[in-house]
Amino acid sequence: MHALYEPVLGLMRAVAQDIMMPRFRSLTADQFSEKTPGDYVTIVDRESEAFLGEALARLLPEARIIGEEAAALDPGVVDRIGDGVAWIIDPLDGTNNFTEGRSPFAIMIGLTVDGAREAGWILDPVSGRICHAARRSGCYINGEKMVSRRTDGTLPKAAIATYFMPEERQAEVRRRAAGRLEIVDIPRCAGEQYPRLILGQNDIALYERTHPWDHAAGALMLEEAGGRIARNDGADYRLDVPGRGAIAASTPEMWELAKAVLFD
Repeated sequence: MHALYEPVLGLMRAVAQDIMMPRFRSLTADQFSEKTPGDYVTIVDRESEAFLGEALARLLPEARIIGEEAAALDPGVVDRIGDGVAWIIDPLDGTNNFTEGRSPFAIMIGLTVDGAREAGWILDPVSGRICHAARRSGCYINGEKMVSRRTDGTLPKAAIATYFMPEERQAEVRRRAAGRLEIVDIPRCAGEQYPRLILGQNDIALYERTHPWDHAAGALMLEEAGGRIARNDGADYRLDVPGRGAIAASTPEMWELAKAVLFD
């Protein structure tokens, strides 16, 4: 996996420089549209995924390509995600932020073997921050090895995407969290949320949706830094096992606290 680090990072930087940043705050009305209500896709998503898919296929010809936009057009792209080697691409994570002309947004790439997360890359095109992890080799941010830790506040900071929840569930989460967790704003970008957990800025993230392209890279980074991600009932989070919802936390202890407060 180490031999792939620089080639993959080079491709991501090329996308950021040549496709993404020239369109940042410059999108025209005909360059973005809604895939589903409130969920946008842009010319940047499509061009970035096409470039990365072709280039990554040359790096590992035996690997299948699973991209977010391809899956939006054909959900069958995700079938057999647990078979063999696969690149999992989120060409523009945080698309809604991008269309609004603000950060954070990110490029995310994961590499899996038989459904197991083996390597991941997250690039912030604005700051240039690169996060990388490889199985059993640790998590690195800008070349520095990371060990995740809890925040310094009195209450653990929990980033909870309540807008994906029914109103009754939103109210229940806030009731349970009162006095035990501090609910903080979410970045609307998994490529920013995972670094926040690793860097001690947030303690907990509650995800309602767990699309593989949103989590393949970041979940591995969190685990390699010493954190934990699992389904809400404690089952392992696996890309090749369907399910809804997951808790990610900076430490195993924070994960247990989140489950106790929000679900037990």
